[in-house]
Amino acid sequence: PVSPQLADSEFSPVFRLLTIFAYGTYTDYLAEAANLPPLTEAQKNKLRHLSVVTLAAKIKCIPYSVLLEQLQLKNVRQLEDLVIEAVYADVLRGSLDQRNQRLEVDYSIGRDIRREELSTITHTLQEWCQGCEVVLSGIEEQVSRANQHKEQQLALKQQIESEVANLKKTIKVTTAAAAAATSQDPEQHLTELREPAPGTNQRQASKKTSKAKGLRGSAKIWSKSN
Repeated sequence: PVSPQLADSEFSPVFRLLTIFAYGTYTDYLAEAANLPPLTEAQKNKLRHLSVVTLAAKIKCIPYSVLLEQLQLKNVRQLEDLVIEAVYADVLRGSLDQRNQRLEVDYSIGRDIRREELSTITHTLQEWCQGCEVVLSGIEEQVSRANQHKEQQLALKQQIESEVANLKKTIKVTTAAAAAATSQDPEQHLTELREPAPGTNQRQASKKTSKAKGLRGSAKIWSKSN
């Protein structure tokens, strides 16, 4: 920043010139050139570079016509050479659109800030902070919802796993009981298969006895007749 103590001294023209380099543009210099120290061509080009920076802060696509007027250049060739110099000096970054006759700015350096601009900057920063707080609040709400959903899914998973474990236990117990009932006494099971039922044995025995008696009786009758 330029010291304000120079404004009321014998160096006031120099103070004003430094102020223009700090905050102003080339057109500001031309408006007061009669009361200011003269500039070399290198100094004029430097002030022109700063003037492009000021324009870039307001608009990112600057028409050639505006640049020619603000920088007081005679033709497009001088303008393009000046912009290329500014790019090489890392004052700004961008591209020259010769077809549409405009300068497209991607980046430019910052300039000094006047004291009267501090209130505007403070207000802008406050609005930005408020916007950040709103966004942060929204993010926190989404995180809370995500955590709640995660907890619900985890509880549901645990419930399903518990039900599956209980079902496995039930199936295991039922299978073990059935196996125990089947293999409780294998010899007795085989004996039951081998021995017929009591009623069936008596009937078959009586049938065999009667059949044997009949055969014997017929044998006696046959022998007597002979």
